[in-house]
Amino acid sequence: MNTNEELSVVTGMCREVFTKKTYDYGASWRIMRPESVTDQIYIKANRIRSLQVKGESLVGEGIIPEFVGIVNYGVMGLIQLKYGHAENVDMTPDQVVTLYDEYIKVTLELLEKKNHDYDEAWRSMRVTSYVDLTLMKINRTKQIEDHEGKTLISEGIDANYMDMINYSLFALIKLVCEAE
Repeated sequence: MNTNEELSVVTGMCREVFTKKTYDYGASWRIMRPESVTDQIYIKANRIRSLQVKGESLVGEGIIPEFVGIVNYGVMGLIQLKYGHAENVDMTPDQVVTLYDEYIKVTLELLEKKNHDYDEAWRSMRVTSYVDLTLMKINRTKQIEDHEGKTLISEGIDANYMDMINYSLFALIKLVCEAE
């Protein structure tokens, strides 16, 4: 498979989970402020790192669902940045899935540009590096959030969310597509 085919496989996995959970729970996450979404991504990335270090899961869930979770929470974060948090569920599942598709598309367009410029360097990286980079991006995002979104020279929160999504997609390609 080539990169676009692999991305189609892993984004399809993520979308399927997102869609099913959206129909189960509705858009209940709409009440979350972006900072809470960032913390959810932190929980996922920290769990992955913990599992990598310890080498076992007592809960029985591996790291693939956590990378899927980072992708999906990253998209939720992008939506929350654009629309703000809601006091109540204010979107139907169909509306949310449409937004999901829009934000995945924008994120993949960024990935494609960076992948071109970096010449697929991610393929030579380790999955552990994607986790470490995600944790670094989370720390950067928290710092920007603490500064109320203001930066002097750096990219904003949205760019950091997109990078976290893309690192997770790279990891999923390595864990799902290259493992086959």
